[in-house]
Amino acid sequence: MQIISTIAELRERLGNEHAVAFVPTMGNLHEGHLDLMRLARVHGSCVVASIFVNPLQFGPNEDFDRYPRTLESDCEKLKGLANVVFAPSVSEMYPAQQTVFVEPPSIANELCGASRPGHFRGMATVVLKLFNIVQPQAAVFGKKDYQQLHIIRQLVAQMNLPIRIIGGETVRAPDGLALSSRNQYLSEAERGVATALYQILQGTKRAILQGARDFEQLQQRAVESLADRGWRVEYVEVRNKSDMRPADRSHRELVILAAARLGDTRLMDNIEVSLAD
Repeated sequence: MQIISTIAELRERLGNEHAVAFVPTMGNLHEGHLDLMRLARVHGSCVVASIFVNPLQFGPNEDFDRYPRTLESDCEKLKGLANVVFAPSVSEMYPAQQTVFVEPPSIANELCGASRPGHFRGMATVVLKLFNIVQPQAAVFGKKDYQQLHIIRQLVAQMNLPIRIIGGETVRAPDGLALSSRNQYLSEAERGVATALYQILQGTKRAILQGARDFEQLQQRAVESLADRGWRVEYVEVRNKSDMRPADRSHRELVILAAARLGDTRLMDNIEVSLAD
C-alpha cells in the first residue's frame, strides 16, 4: 500500500490503472469505513482511499479544529484493503487564494443543509476535486449520509462524469447505533441514550408498514419522543427515495431521515422503507 500526499504523484501512480474504485473519507476510520473499502474491492482492481478533513464543509462554530486526525492508525487499518492512500494537505487541495465552489442542487438547503449552511457546497466542491484528481471508474459512499449520497449522484449526473456511484449499507453497533467518528464525543451516559435515534426510526418504519400515512403526524411523534429523552432535534422527515422530496401517499420507496444533538454531539441516521404495490 502506497501513501501519497501530492496530486502529481497520485496521477503518476494511477496513470495506467483502468479499474479504480475510490472511497473518500475524512479519516478517523472505523468499521463502517472499512466496510466501504471491502465493497470498493468488489468494484475495482485498484482501490484508492483519500483521507482529508475538508475545511470547506465545516461551519464557523463546528468541530473542524477538534475533528480527530489519526492518519497513522488509519493507514494501519487500510492495509490489505487499499492499494493507495491519498492524504493531501489543505494547501495541496486548495492552492489558490480564491476557491472556486461547486453549487449543489437545491435539496442541499434542506434537512442537514438547513442547519449547516454551506456544508454541502463544501462537500460537493471537494468531491468534484477528488474525482478530477483520482479519475475513478467507481466511487463508494455510505448510506448513513443519505442526503450526501443523493447530492453526489445528482452531481455526477449533471456533470456527465463516467463514474458509478455505489451506496454502502450503514454499519451499526450491536445495539443499533450507526457507527460514526463523532460517536467518540459521547459521554458514557449519552452513549446509552444514543440508541434511541435508531429505535424511533424503526418505530416510525413499523407504523408506515402497518398502514400509517399521515407522515407529518409520524414525524412530530418522533420529534417529541426524542425530545422527551433529552435530544435537541433538528429534523425527522419521511422523504421519497428517488428525489428526496417530502413523501406523499403515492410514493412506494421511502427513507426516514433524522438529525439531532445529544449534548454537544450531532448525530444523524436514516432507515429505508419499501411498500408493497
